[in-house]
Amino acid sequence: MPCAHFPRASRYTATITHTMNFKFASTVLPLSARTARLASVAALVCALGTFGIGQAVAQSFAQSQPQQPTPQGQMFEEEIVPQRYANNPNVDAFINDLVARYDFDSAALHDLFNRVSYSATAVKLVLPSPTPATKNWRAYQGRFVEPVRIAAGVKFWRANQAALQRASDQYGVPPEAIVGIIGVETIYGKYMGNFRALDALTTLTFDYPNTPNRAERQATFRKNLEDLLVWTHDQQIDPTTVLGSYTGAIGIPQFLPSSIVQYAVDFDGNGHIDLRNSPADAIGSVANYLKQHGWESGRPVVWKIAGDTGSQGIAQAAADGQPEPHWSLAQLTKAGMLISEPGLNSEAEAGTPVTVVDLPTPGRPTEYTLGLKNFYVLTRYNRSFFYALAVYQLGEAVKAQMAASNGGVSASQ
Repeated sequence: MPCAHFPRASRYTATITHTMNFKFASTVLPLSARTARLASVAALVCALGTFGIGQAVAQSFAQSQPQQPTPQGQMFEEEIVPQRYANNPNVDAFINDLVARYDFDSAALHDLFNRVSYSATAVKLVLPSPTPATKNWRAYQGRFVEPVRIAAGVKFWRANQAALQRASDQYGVPPEAIVGIIGVETIYGKYMGNFRALDALTTLTFDYPNTPNRAERQATFRKNLEDLLVWTHDQQIDPTTVLGSYTGAIGIPQFLPSSIVQYAVDFDGNGHIDLRNSPADAIGSVANYLKQHGWESGRPVVWKIAGDTGSQGIAQAAADGQPEPHWSLAQLTKAGMLISEPGLNSEAEAGTPVTVVDLPTPGRPTEYTLGLKNFYVLTRYNRSFFYALAVYQLGEAVKAQMAASNGGVSASQ
């Protein structure tokens, strides 16, 4: 076990606020009490909505949910171990590598890691559930495409309409796609995470729990830890002040540091990128991310499959879980599938590649839809059919509400 050499008595309980003030307790709770407390934190996390990490964390393709939030300002108990990474040979080797490849000061990095804390909470939250939840599309959909989130999306769109339209014009990504992602990720910046990103990423780099994909995950978090340090060094940001999710995802769009380095943009033009406090930077960065992953301007995201038995049977046979479009529309229609899309020219779109998206719900027939290239692009943000379709549907619902409140005038006009 990664932390077997650390006795329980060396752990402290830290009360964390969104300003990251640490209040260390003088006693350590019994194991049963700590376990119960962590369970209550996890229950709160699961009850509150969403937190996205899929856009930068390598995962197997699954119907995963975004990471769950701790509300900004919400106080909870985080179990940490201060100074665990001081005089740590693995950390020392990591520092030496950074010094060799970048313009870092070795003494400054050693001093920084002397102040990093191990987060037992982050380790426990990344562990897979011992009893994985049954995939339930209708429950997932109801959690993200619902009146409160739609109303918050309308408010966000109205407040940031100029930035959304400029991003759409510049990157070819419609406002509703951007609004859908930000809504699913953090409810428009309401839940962005209160973990110190440096603590979380260091912990998951050097002490990821013993799971079958441990090596892969550690490599991913190591790259993100490196990019966090490079980004904050270049931007002259104190890395200990950067807050995020328990996997180090940051800001309104929940970019991991590697995505910040590659895709984040200064969209408000103030000379620096601030994904936590600048909605414009978040909007531009999401649009750039989608564009760089192949978003096709003016093209649909999904096509509906007719509900007849034959079409549904073909969909079931073709639903192989592959996110990248690989069936041509002609292959499916020649097999007898009917597409329920008024105005669709099946002949002109015969060569269009699609994937069959399966949406299981216990006690109900599995639902199916066709995902096009833009659907696949949404799965690059979080590798889940559920996630991508919830993003699409939330964005469309906000767009429809905007149009209704504007007297039928398109929100982008």
